[in-house]
Formats: sequence, structure tokens, C-alpha cells
Amino acid sequence: MVRGPKRRRSLRLRGYDYSQRGAYFVTICTRNRLPIFGRVDQGRMLLNNCGKIATRKWEQLDKRFPEIEIDVFIVMPDHMHGIVIISDVVRANHAGAIHELPRQEKNSPIARRRMTLPMVIGFYKMNTAKAINIANDTRCTPVWQRNYYEHIIRNQDSLNSIRRYIQENPNRWSIDPENLNRANQ
Repeated sequence: MVRGPKRRRSLRLRGYDYSQRGAYFVTICTRNRLPIFGRVDQGRMLLNNCGKIATRKWEQLDKRFPEIEIDVFIVMPDHMHGIVIISDVVRANHAGAIHELPRQEKNSPIARRRMTLPMVIGFYKMNTAKAINIANDTRCTPVWQRNYYEHIIRNQDSLNSIRRYIQENPNRWSIDPENLNRANQ
């Protein structure tokens, strides 16, 4: 039996327009969960040069995408968490990394990538990786894992809870099951 290429399951909510006004919680992990952004020491995140680049690029996103606001975020050793708020629906074509012809299918991967949130995250990942590779004098070294996690924030209580989670993330680092280096801390 011959099998075709394995299709990755989308993490996105099927049929949802990620250009809609609202708040979105995003987590982006480094490739192979490598701790390239610094380290946590006594509940404080200590950014190295790569971590400072990742922070600066995140803080600059609203200049590139005026329809978004950057809320609470943190860059951790092997991932980053942030809240993106889409405040205005702007249908302008942003020049960026994705130069594909539009398709008719609303749920196609291309249509999803043209939505605001995927464009913002794609732009962030591309520009962060480029800046880190330039700073480290490396070429095309992957920084991020493929895809990202997002959660649509539906109410103020959830927003406040996620803000707390992000702010307290360094305090939980030593017990985080995703922290591959926790045994060394």
C-alpha cells in the first residue's frame, strides 16, 4: 500500500477568521525547544542577545501592523508567550514573506495565512530568525519550530488569567514539564 505525504493537522479553529477584532494568546517555540533566548534565574528571565532581539522584534510588530496592539508578553529560554489584540480590521495588503495567489477556498492554508494573526506571527518569526542569524553570523539556521499555538480569548476573565499566566511564567520555569533543562536547575 502506497501512502501519500503525511498531512499535518492544523492547530487553527476551522472556519474562524483570524482577522476579527479580539484578543489572541500566542505561544511560539524554538526549534527542538533549544534554550536560545537566555535563562531563568530565581524566577527572573535573563535575556541573552538572541532573547533581546526576539523581544525587540515583538515590541515593533504594531508599527508594521497598525491594526494590532501588543499586550503582555514574555520571551522565555525556549519559547515566547504573548497577547495580540486586533483592534481594527484592515484589509490592506501587507508586503511580506507570503506572495501567493489568492484561492477561492476560505479554509485553505493560503487563505488562513492571509489573515491578520497568521501574517503577524509569520512576519515576527521570519524577521526574528533573520536578525538572529545576522547577529550570530549564521545562515538560514532555523530559530522557530513550525507553526505556533494560539488561543482565542473570549472574555475579560480569561484575558486577566492569561496575563497572569504570562507574567508568572518565569516563576514556574523550574517545575514546567516542557522545560527540558529543569533537572539541571
